[in-house]
Amino acid sequence: MVSYLCELMGVSRSGYYNYFNEQSTQNRANQDAADEVVKAIILKAYHFRGRKKGARQIKMTLQNQYGITYNLKRIRRIMKKYEIICPICKTSPARRMAKATKEHRTCQNQLNRNFKQGVAGKVLLTDITYLTYRGGKRAYLSTIKDAETNEILAYDVSDSLSLDIALDTVKKLKKHKHLAKDAFIHSDQGFHYTSPIYQALVKKMSLGQSMSRRRNCWDNAPQESFFGHFKDETTIKNCETLEEVKQEIKSYMTYYNPYRGQWNLKKLPPAKYRQQLQQVA
Repeated sequence: MVSYLCELMGVSRSGYYNYFNEQSTQNRANQDAADEVVKAIILKAYHFRGRKKGARQIKMTLQNQYGITYNLKRIRRIMKKYEIICPICKTSPARRMAKATKEHRTCQNQLNRNFKQGVAGKVLLTDITYLTYRGGKRAYLSTIKDAETNEILAYDVSDSLSLDIALDTVKKLKKHKHLAKDAFIHSDQGFHYTSPIYQALVKKMSLGQSMSRRRNCWDNAPQESFFGHFKDETTIKNCETLEEVKQEIKSYMTYYNPYRGQWNLKKLPPAKYRQQLQQVA
């Protein structure tokens, strides 16, 4: 019977008996004990600042916050073994924006997907996304992101998609002193950004303006990527009120810039990467 089952499962009789001998059983017990220790450490990073993370984020958090280095293969093995679930980026549905009126003007694409230009505070990416919370209610999040450091420099939250959300986001840039002299802000061709009022404000703040080609999300891909991670790592859907939404966003932003390591930033959080970049310059 054993021979038949071994043949059926594609294992040798010696392998079968070796699996159940005392030494093998003890080795597995030792391995499980060691894995439990690693699991506890990984869970500490997984829950750091109340934000669930994938294997890469866990690796960077362990390294940056706890001085612990595990390779990705080990982290993924432990996550799989103990069913530690990684948030999965989901494609957001297409947004419908109001059509621009005749006085609205588009701008030339100065960026051409050259997101990393080696200078912090030069290429500023902006966009607006919607957030659904309890009862099917909606809020809107507008952000401005430094393409070089991935830092969120300004943001605004509203229950309205009016022009004010984009204007208020730009106004909040005033507190940042490290913008480059030739900084420009890049967006899609939504009605907020083609508005003469918005364009006048951008000009008043001595910023250039650039726009993606129509219906080409890749021209502003890093900004879309941020929104994807943001939605995976926050609990907006559990919020009861707009005020709770704002508090959750504020909490995430407090975590994101100084603590959330990023693989393409030498595994550093955005704020620390900017500091390192400025020291080199």
